[in-house]
Amino acid sequence: QVQLVESGGGLVQNGGSLRLSCAASGVPFSTYAMAWFRQAPGKEREFVARISRSGSFTDYDDSVKGRFTVSRDNAKNTVYLQMNSLKPEDTAVYYCAAGRTATVSLPEYPYWGQGTQVTVSS
Repeated sequence: QVQLVESGGGLVQNGGSLRLSCAASGVPFSTYAMAWFRQAPGKEREFVARISRSGSFTDYDDSVKGRFTVSRDNAKNTVYLQMNSLKPEDTAVYYCAAGRTATVSLPEYPYWGQGTQVTVSS
């Protein structure tokens, strides 16, 4: 059973930066692909970024491409999301997820963290 705990969310001004972390425990971290999703009020949860088990493959939603960077440290059992040039429309609860393959499909991830709130003020 994978347990995921996100941290690093908060309130930031338009154009600011935040780095989210997701610490995993319970199983060998390097055997899981990881992803970040987000959910804004009144909207469905949506894909943000994904990273393969080794970290050699990464992919982003077009809305964050060039501004967000996903990375992982398998020695620390942690995945990160560096968010730069933040916009008010990035405001959401951000969730990390673990699965066997790095897909953009939400149902393919059986393990989820509790989420961390990111609020970008205009």
